[in-house]
Amino acid sequence: MTTAIIIPARYASSRFPGKPLAPLKGASGLSKPLVQRSIEAARTVQGVDHLFVATDDERIANVALECGAQIAMTPPECANGSERVGAALPSLPEDVDVVVNFQGDALLTPPDLVSMLIAHMHEHPNCEVATVAVRCSPTVYAHLLNDQAHGRVGGTTVVCNARNEALYFSKRVLPHIAVGSTYEDSPPVLLHLGLYAYRRSALERYAALATTDLEAIEGLEQLRFLFYGIPVAVVVADPPEWDAIELNNPSDTGPIEAILSARGIV
Repeated sequence: MTTAIIIPARYASSRFPGKPLAPLKGASGLSKPLVQRSIEAARTVQGVDHLFVATDDERIANVALECGAQIAMTPPECANGSERVGAALPSLPEDVDVVVNFQGDALLTPPDLVSMLIAHMHEHPNCEVATVAVRCSPTVYAHLLNDQAHGRVGGTTVVCNARNEALYFSKRVLPHIAVGSTYEDSPPVLLHLGLYAYRRSALERYAALATTDLEAIEGLEQLRFLFYGIPVAVVVADPPEWDAIELNNPSDTGPIEAILSARGIV
């Protein structure tokens, strides 16, 4: 079974145009563009045969090539990361069966979580799509509720069936826990991390399916799989040792650089 990591990296962004080229300082004070730091993070994952950057921009492609990554040029109109990863499939070797979507703005993704996801796909050959979630601590749960109460999105939650397959993903905190319930002490809330592994065939199906109202309303691409009856396995992991902050806005730069420095990443 051959595995490829694909890092989707588009230039246009309503919140942060040119984000993949945004400089981020590490522990040495050296600045590197986001796409380079994402490539370096992805390279620490064990058991990967190919590493691609899927982009719509020659400037991003040139930086990725200088870092030794392979390039898949994709259309600018891809609606989300899964569509862009799907559009990169023709550039992959034919023997690649498992494709990992390593989010281009999630440079702090722990490599062990990616390895867990790949291992799950190897151990469950009938699994079409898998993703990762972590159990919320009472502190994280309180943070999510506070954000929700003030109209902010603090994260995405997922609820699962008995087979650890996703029933639904939402930017609301699910399941609802009544105030004063004993469940508040150990909330059964799973915080979803935007990390996916797919079979090539599942990505091909995804790209051919129409966008759904649910994914548009929630802003969550993975709901397209559920809407059309494609199971999404959820690998539940321990929370990371550090905050896996994503670079979504320019204001995220400082906290990310602080974590890079604390972890000694140059």
